[in-house]
Amino acid sequence: MHASFLKRQGRIAVPGWVDTVKTGTAKELPPQNVDWFYVRAAAVARHIYMRKNVGIGRLRKVHGSPKNRGSRPSRHVDASGSVDRKVCQSLEKIGVLELDEEKGGRRITQSGQRDLDRIAMSTLEAEQEEDDE
Repeated sequence: MHASFLKRQGRIAVPGWVDTVKTGTAKELPPQNVDWFYVRAAAVARHIYMRKNVGIGRLRKVHGSPKNRGSRPSRHVDASGSVDRKVCQSLEKIGVLELDEEKGGRRITQSGQRDLDRIAMSTLEAEQEEDDE
């Protein structure tokens, strides 16, 4: 829901490399969804909203996946730091996130929290209307 909101706003600058880049070394192909950058931005915003203060290293772990190593057992590999960094930078430009100077990492701004709360309420109301029908 937040991804469609971000896309409709049109304020996020999507880099030109989004259609060719993989999101991590464990992946074989780039994402198949055309709007994956908006989906990742929404996931990052929600993750930071829930946890107050998050750095790029933590986001890499969250978005990582198991790497297929052939006949050897799979192991977890972190996602690309560049992708998460660019997502955070684009969310900072539109005022959803800000750098936390004291603790390091990024945190949600008041306007970003207000947007996420508004989207959550509209989603909840839509689900309640579907249940009533």
